[in-house]
Order: sequence, then C-alpha cells, then structure tokens
Amino acid sequence: MNRFHVTVLALLLAGSAVLGAVAVTRTTGLGAAARQTNDAAVAARTKQLATYAAKLREELAAKPPALPALPKRPAATPVSQAPRIVYQQPPPVVVTVHRQHGDDDSYEADGAGGGDD
Repeated sequence: MNRFHVTVLALLLAGSAVLGAVAVTRTTGLGAAARQTNDAAVAARTKQLATYAAKLREELAAKPPALPALPKRPAATPVSQAPRIVYQQPPPVVVTVHRQHGDDDSYEADGAGGGDD
C-alpha cells in the first residue's frame, strides 16, 4: 500500500469514528428526553387512576337503592312435553351398472398379459 492509500483509509476511519460518536451522543440525549416525557406521562396517569379509584370506593360505600317488589303471578300450569319425533332413514339404494369395455380381452389375447412366467 502506498502512503496515499493509507492516508485515505485513516481519514475514512476517523470520519466514521466521529460520526459514531455524534450518533451515540444524540441517542443518549433522546433517551434522557424520552425518560422525562415518560415520567410525566406516568405521573399524570397515576393521578387519573387514583381519582378513579377514589370514585369507585365512594360508589361502593354508597348503599344501592332498594329493588322494586315482584309482581303477583298466578301459579304456573304444568306444560306437557311435545311428542318425541324419531327419524328413521330408509335403507340405501345401491345401483350397480356393468359396462363392457372392448379392449379388456384383446390385451390378454395377444399373449402380452403375463402371469405364466
């Protein structure tokens, strides 16, 4: 390698190191800002939940209103059961159709049908 190539390579490595350092500092800065924002959001949500929990405790402590009285009904008459229906399937109908193919016997008649080996 000649000196020019070594110098260019060193400059490229130095530039990438600088860019990496800048990226690291920006990332950590974003992390700190996000943490502050997240802490504020958590605090607000905690306050909302505490208010809601207090409201629920208040509702539980309050006595619910009395239920209305049930209306008077005549005694129920016994209901007869509907007749049971049983479906019986008819036996299956099997239809067999025999068809004769003309080429079945000719193959064995030519002597090509094995079996006598």
